Amino acid sequence: MPGLEIYRDEVRAEWVDYNGHLRDAFYMLIFSFATDALIEHIGLDDTARRARGRSIYTLEAHINYLHEIRLGAKVRVAARLLAHDAKRLHLYLEMYADAHSEAVAASEQMLLHVDTNGPRSVAFDPDVAERVQALGALQAALPPAQYAGRVIGLPPARRS
Repeated sequence: MPGLEIYRDEVRAEWVDYNGHLRDAFYMLIFSFATDALIEHIGLDDTARRARGRSIYTLEAHINYLHEIRLGAKVRVAARLLAHDAKRLHLYLEMYADAHSEAVAASEQMLLHVDTNGPRSVAFDPDVAERVQALGALQAALPPAQYAGRVIGLPPARRS
């Protein structure tokens, strides 16, 4: 599992659909909880967000559903920082289930640091920026993220 294991949970009954699988929306919920854990990891826990008037907003998110998972599956999420600048994080998350070594889902997200009094985008505070830099440096040598940078679309129709 390349990346920082940042979150663990278990598939709950209320998350399961009529096919007996984790509902598509709840993959995003799990990834959202993992993003919250990453935000805390870089120094923006609830106390810091309130005291500073800062937060992280999601600008864009993509999910690749790779394998179905069922009620009771134990899931874990690994986070990778693909890129960052003064106020944005390009994040890649992979979800794993039970003892499987292959990802069951992947999410790519663009996050923005904001001053909640605006709201408006602002640069990370120096201590948070330092943690972001350290995480980026730590993960720089990881292999490419398999499902990052994908585009949704159909090939052009062929004319007969």
